[in-house]
Amino acid sequence: MKWLGKALSIQIWRCFSALLIVLLSIASAYSHEVRPAYLSVEEKTPGEFSVLFKTPMQGDARLALATLFSGKVKALTPVVSRQTGDAMVQIWHMRTVEPLSGQNVLIDGLQNSMTDALVHVVLANGNTWTARLTPSEPSAAIPAAQSRWTVFAVYVRHGIEHIAFGFDHLLFVAALMLIVRDWRKLVKAVTAFTAAHSITLTAAALGWVTLPSAPVETMIALSIVLVAAEVVRMERGQLSLAITSPWIVAFAFGLLHGFGFAGALVELGLPENDIPLALLAFNVGVEFGQLAFIAVVLSAVYSVRCIVTIPRQAIVASAYAIGIVAAFWSVQRLDAMFL
Repeated sequence: MKWLGKALSIQIWRCFSALLIVLLSIASAYSHEVRPAYLSVEEKTPGEFSVLFKTPMQGDARLALATLFSGKVKALTPVVSRQTGDAMVQIWHMRTVEPLSGQNVLIDGLQNSMTDALVHVVLANGNTWTARLTPSEPSAAIPAAQSRWTVFAVYVRHGIEHIAFGFDHLLFVAALMLIVRDWRKLVKAVTAFTAAHSITLTAAALGWVTLPSAPVETMIALSIVLVAAEVVRMERGQLSLAITSPWIVAFAFGLLHGFGFAGALVELGLPENDIPLALLAFNVGVEFGQLAFIAVVLSAVYSVRCIVTIPRQAIVASAYAIGIVAAFWSVQRLDAMFL
């Protein structure tokens, strides 16, 4: 019976390894590909608005999205377009014949895409409205006013979605979990990572500290490679700072990852009258998503352990898989920096 259990364990591990490789390949292909559009409409004088519409780029082409209002709208200036990073920014001024509040706003083309759109409206009387439009619900009615709770809920959801599709951040957390096996130490390391990226996220989003996004993204990928390498070192019986004091390394790299989170938040846009609330909500969303990921991984590992003993080779192979994907990202992002 022992040989049967061992054979079953090997087969399960082979299936697990194959699934891991497939998932990491998908993550590699789609890392940071799901980016939201952003529409800002600000009433400068009664009936006249400045409009900023930011849409993601797919290679050299802009995602085919357009802004439509249900009421009569007249363009006061031509649309000025400029590319910034991996997005196209369009700016123009318009006049509305009817009040904007009460009208429907539609992001045409959103229903045919895989992205969302954040809409932020500021009226001359000081009222603001923030909404998240999706492919299934590409339009919404603009109310006269909005509660701060709605703003909070919108940015919490965006924080959760950002970490859910931020495969590089999740791989870093996964590599950290391979090093930290004790749940108390894991809580300490994750808390340090959270505190660090919250600091730089807030500082960068408020414009206190700025770093170019391309080097930051490259360094984030390299940080995953380094942590994955530490997992292999630990399995070989070697010691290092990451192994003996993982919370220090988690805090240091967390500062770096915070700039990555901030880049996504700045690209998304912040409501001018509710910046502190939006920052708090986005941070909360990121943490919810991060904790949910950790819970899913721990649950999966526990479920597998209830069936078979996970071999030591699984840990090493997982570290190598994570390191290979992160190394690919590093080369890919370095190449993009010098294009």
